[in-house]
Amino acid sequence: MNDEATIPFTLILHAGNSHSLSMEAVRLAKQKEFEQASAKFDEAQEELNNAHKVQTDILFSDQKNGDNNKYPIDLLMVHAQDHITMATVCLDLCREICDLYQSK
Repeated sequence: MNDEATIPFTLILHAGNSHSLSMEAVRLAKQKEFEQASAKFDEAQEELNNAHKVQTDILFSDQKNGDNNKYPIDLLMVHAQDHITMATVCLDLCREICDLYQSK
């Protein structure tokens, strides 16, 4: 697999990990395991941060290199960006759900 294909899969990996960890945190909160849920949220945020770092590297690389070396935007990259967006929304909503469980 070439480097151009590796980047979107890296984004999908980190976003997917974040999504899974967020959902796991909700399951833990539902069982009143709030400290463990908080730790899962920390892990989920770290995974999302890793995805954003890759994303930022692409943006700055494109800006620094000008039109000559732009990263190609293809369907796979668009799909990867969707995963990041969904993981971000999932993390935010799962935190809210956990807050509701904790306030009971």
